[in-house]
Amino acid sequence: MRKKKIGDILKEVLKDVKPEDKEIKEIENYVKEFLKKFNSQAKKLKINAEGFVGGSFAKGTVIKKDHYDIDIFVRFDKKYRDDEISNLTEKILKTFRKDFDRIHGSRDYFKVEGTKVPFTKSSFKLGGKSDNPINFYIEIIPVIKIKNPKEARNITDLSYSHVRYLNKKTNKKLLDEIRLVKAFCYANKCYGAESYINGFSGYSLELLTHYYGGFMNLLKAIAKTKDKIFIDIEKNYRNKNVISMDLNSSKLQSPIVLIDPTFKQRNAAAALSQEAFDKLKKASKKFIKNPSRKAFVKEEFDIEKIKSNAKKNKLDFVLLKIETDRQEGDIAGSKLLKFYRHLKEEVKNYFVIKTNVFEYDNKKQGEGIFVGKNKKELIIEGPPLIKKENVEGFKKAHKNVFVKKDKLYAKEKINFNLKEFFVKWKKKNIGKMKAMSIVSFEILD
Repeated sequence: MRKKKIGDILKEVLKDVKPEDKEIKEIENYVKEFLKKFNSQAKKLKINAEGFVGGSFAKGTVIKKDHYDIDIFVRFDKKYRDDEISNLTEKILKTFRKDFDRIHGSRDYFKVEGTKVPFTKSSFKLGGKSDNPINFYIEIIPVIKIKNPKEARNITDLSYSHVRYLNKKTNKKLLDEIRLVKAFCYANKCYGAESYINGFSGYSLELLTHYYGGFMNLLKAIAKTKDKIFIDIEKNYRNKNVISMDLNSSKLQSPIVLIDPTFKQRNAAAALSQEAFDKLKKASKKFIKNPSRKAFVKEEFDIEKIKSNAKKNKLDFVLLKIETDRQEGDIAGSKLLKFYRHLKEEVKNYFVIKTNVFEYDNKKQGEGIFVGKNKKELIIEGPPLIKKENVEGFKKAHKNVFVKKDKLYAKEKINFNLKEFFVKWKKKNIGKMKAMSIVSFEILD
C-alpha cells in the first residue's frame, strides 16, 4: 500500500513539475532561430565559433519554473585567447541584438530576455504579445572547443562533454526521476551551486540520480548516510583513498565527492556545503517517513504568521530589507548573505535568536527576519589582573566589574529591544556597510 501511495504522489508531482510539451516546443523554436542567427553572424564576421544548447534543456531534465534559463555555449577554436572570447561573443551579439546584459565572471557571459523582444515573426508569440507569455532568459556563455577534458581552461569548457555523457546514460524514465530530484531539492532550498546557496548543481543531481537509479533510491541513500560519500561512476579510481590522494584538498571538502565521469580530476559536487547537504538529508528522512506532495512545494516564509507567533510568545520581531550595489546574481546574493550572517553574529551577542530567515530576490535585494529574546544581561570579558594598565581602563569603562579566575569581567544590562538594536547598529556601522557593498539597510517592521 505504501509503495502505491508514494507512486501515486510522484505521478502527481511529475505532472506539476514537468513543463508542457507545447511550452518546451515554443522555447526550442525561439532558441533554434536565435542560434541560427548567431552562428550565421559569426560566419559573416569570420569568427571561428559555433553555439550549441547546453544545460537542462539539452539533456531534457528541465523542471517547471516561473522563468526558464536556457544555456547557449559558444565553442571557440583553441586559437583564441581566454581574454578575447567574451568580447568576440559580444561582437557577434551586437550585430542582431541590442537588449542584452554582460555578466562578469571568471569569463564574462551574456543574458538575453527571451520574452522582451520577439526575435522573429513566427506562429507563436513571445515578448508579452501572447495572453500567457513564457518567461525565459538565454545565457550565452563563451567556451573553448576541446577534445580532451585535460585541455579545459575553465569549467565551462566541459559543458559539451556533460551534455553528451548524460544523453548517452539517460532514458525517458530516468529523465522523469531526475526532474523529481531537482524539484525536491529546489523546494527544500538546496538546489543551485551559486555561492549564496552552495547547494547541488543541476549536473551533480543528474549524475547522482543516474548513479542511484532513481528518486527514491537517492533519498534513501542520503537519509542513511553517516560519513562523507565518495562516488566514482566510471570507476576511474581503485578506491576512495586513491581519490583522496589524487584530488586537490580543496575539492575534497564537500560532504559528497562526486567524480566527474568526463574528467576524473574534478569533483562535480565541490560547491556543496554541509548545510545544504543536511537540508536534503532532513527532507529525505521526512519524506520517506511521511510521503507528501508538500515536500515538493517551496515554503515561502509567511511574514504575518512569524510576526503573530513572535507576539504570542512575547518575542521581538524585526523585518529587514538589505540592498547591495553589486552585480545581480551570484555576486549580489553572496554579498547580501555575507552581510546577513554578520548581522546574525552581532545580534547573538545581545539576544537569543528563536527564528531567523533570509531570502534573496535574485536581483540586488534581500529580506531578513529576526525573532529573538533579550538576554537581559551581557557578560563582557576583560583583561587579566596582571595587566594593571588595562585593568584600570576596564574599570573606568564599566560599572559592575567582578573577578573570576584572575581575570576581570563586567556585567552590562541590556535595556533595548531588537528594533532599537538595529537602529543603533546602523548608525554606528555606516563604514562597515559600505565596505561590505551594502547601499541600503531598512527596518521595515
